[in-house]
Amino acid sequence: MNFDLTPEQTEIRKKVREFARREILPIAWYYDKQDEIPLEILKKAFDAGIMNTDIPEEYGGKGYGAVESALITEEIAAACPGLATSIFDNSLGMEPLFLSSNETAKKKYLTRIAKEFKLICFATSEPTAGSDVSSIRCRAEPDGEDYILNGTKYWITNGGVADYVTVFATVDPEKKHEAICAFVVEMDQEGVTRGRPIPKMGQRNSNTTGIHFKDVRVPKENVLAHPGEGFLLAMRTFGRTRPMIGAFAVGAARSALEFAVDYMKKRRAFGSPLANFQSLQFKVAEMFQKVETSRLLVWKASREADTGRDPTIDASIAKLYATESALEVANEALQILGGFGYTKMFPVEKLLRDIRLYRIYEGTSEIQRMIVSGYVMNVYKPVMPPLEDLPLLREKTREEVQKAGDTAWRCRICGHVHVGKEAPEVCPYCFFPKSAFKAAKWEE
Repeated sequence: MNFDLTPEQTEIRKKVREFARREILPIAWYYDKQDEIPLEILKKAFDAGIMNTDIPEEYGGKGYGAVESALITEEIAAACPGLATSIFDNSLGMEPLFLSSNETAKKKYLTRIAKEFKLICFATSEPTAGSDVSSIRCRAEPDGEDYILNGTKYWITNGGVADYVTVFATVDPEKKHEAICAFVVEMDQEGVTRGRPIPKMGQRNSNTTGIHFKDVRVPKENVLAHPGEGFLLAMRTFGRTRPMIGAFAVGAARSALEFAVDYMKKRRAFGSPLANFQSLQFKVAEMFQKVETSRLLVWKASREADTGRDPTIDASIAKLYATESALEVANEALQILGGFGYTKMFPVEKLLRDIRLYRIYEGTSEIQRMIVSGYVMNVYKPVMPPLEDLPLLREKTREEVQKAGDTAWRCRICGHVHVGKEAPEVCPYCFFPKSAFKAAKWEE
């Protein structure tokens, strides 16, 4: 395992860090107050070559992997989590295209997005369906080889400004995931209506709207997944993009930590800098370890995606830990700044508001826990034997038991180990009968 970045990756991080500090940081709070997305910044990111970097080279892109995307995302989120969301949204919107087998759509849209400043958003959520993708109700009615879309998508990042959208719909809501399909739709098409920007607690300089479809025809060449294939495509998309939500959290938490440390070094109380107070030093230690641990989890999940392995579990772990840790870090940073941290004159309150969304979108923390627990309970292969096969001899060694021709019997109820030719008639601890005992299996 090598955790060193390559020279190219180091240069990418340096370039994006300079861009974020020069172009994004100075305007972040202004546009947060305006509740407006600064499209000119997204255009500058495109012109600087730090947007759409994951488009494969065959379509005119840079062909960067998930690790490079994580580096880029962290640096932009450190300056403004909201703008990072809107800049990264193109990657989310394009991911279903990357993963689909529709070469016609790939060539048409990926090539165009690589060459021109075009925005593409991603639409699974609806007013009544968020994390439960299988319950979407936006309808896709087959019409020959085409489809007719009707329905509403909601919580769509860049929905009010995007040129294209990858949308997931169903041919039959009663069939749940078996009926879900996916398409790429041009937003200027007749029948597509953008909703008003949704007023939000944080991420206010990232555009979020609903999108309504009324009798929108989708030609066959824009079909990314046929009925029954769409749910898997959505899940595979999230498996590759969820590490980036962790990268958002790492960048934002890192900035909150840095602002808190700067304040501690300069603010004095009781005749001493706050940096000398052990209680605050301990807070900083906890905050720093959460940022560092989160970054390693994000890099691990990103590396899984880059090497072609299924990143689903690592992606869920990275998103879960990084987003919850970031909220804790930002909250402690605000506490360190005290009353000043609670004002809009200092940046920590905005970071706290922006970070709060990370535990919700692209699958809530609760959904990530369900994914991880399902894996542990049903797929994970334990190293240790089952408890009932674990004799744990006390008075005698295994060799002594075998030499005497005895057997180690373990009570499956309370764990008592009996050594002898047969199990006891009754367990002397829990009083369960002989049938509760199981003979030990010695592994040679």
